[in-house]
Amino acid sequence: MKRRLAGLAVAVVVGTVTGPVAAGDNDLVVSRLGERTDSGVVPSAQSFRSLASELGVVLAPRLVSPTDTLGFGGFQFSADVAFTTISSDQPYWRVLESSSAPDNPTPGVEHGDGTMTTFGIFARKGIWLPLPSFEVGAGLVRLANSNIYSAQAYAKLALHEGFHDLPIPSVAVRGAASRVLGTEQIDLTVASFDVSVGKDFGVGGAVTLSPYGGWNLLFIVPRSEVLDTTPEVNPRDDPMDIANNFAFASQDTVLRQRVFAGFELQYYIFALSFEANLAFAGSSTDEVAGTDMPCAADPAPTAFCNAEDQSSAQQTYTISLGLDF
Repeated sequence: MKRRLAGLAVAVVVGTVTGPVAAGDNDLVVSRLGERTDSGVVPSAQSFRSLASELGVVLAPRLVSPTDTLGFGGFQFSADVAFTTISSDQPYWRVLESSSAPDNPTPGVEHGDGTMTTFGIFARKGIWLPLPSFEVGAGLVRLANSNIYSAQAYAKLALHEGFHDLPIPSVAVRGAASRVLGTEQIDLTVASFDVSVGKDFGVGGAVTLSPYGGWNLLFIVPRSEVLDTTPEVNPRDDPMDIANNFAFASQDTVLRQRVFAGFELQYYIFALSFEANLAFAGSSTDEVAGTDMPCAADPAPTAFCNAEDQSSAQQTYTISLGLDF
């Protein structure tokens, strides 16, 4: 019975998450963050940093699981859906395919709700090496209405767990990584470290309630691909069109902090989870050697400036359904 349920869940969810899609509203056109001038293209480093910061939160490693590990014999398959807010009225989000006016400084998003939806599938396994109370997992997250994916993996160590009859919470630490795939417009890697505290409670002798909460630090590493501001022009027809290609300079790692809280309800092999997290507004700066000049304008008057992350606070709400074996 368990194997049949797992097989059905895998078939349905994998079809939803990995099915082929055409170019969608949330696909990226990052070349819009470059301003064409007589001498070439001036990239807006500040917009690029802010975009990477908010997109990094949208596709960051998932945190949805209680503090306690599955135990060395445990295995879980889960599927989830998450809703993350973005600053859709900010100029750096004109990169979306759905932007109604890419040349407008503040075009907003055409569908205008300021929220991005992602779907994920994950497999988690408790193991006893290299230490007891260890858990690993991996999964795939897809950004809705796009061809963009995020491959994710994590490892969690419970520093203290299992004392369910005592008024003592469980404590765990976790490291994770996320790699964005499916787009040639941006190269994005997100690393994550978090600490969580939780406690298991029996409800009615049949259900286990596991509330948890914690703090999370994100390390977002943005890198630029070569971008073409005039893709409609064939460089074979116009060799001078090469001047309309550009790339953003490598930037310092973007740091974002999140706090999160959630719970898991487990009955038999079924696990239903809900989590809310808040990513505080970005404040890190890319310190360019040899200059103290901030990137004050958008697009920036020069690429040689210190770009500040101007991303706003972001909220994420995630619902997950899992099968424990």
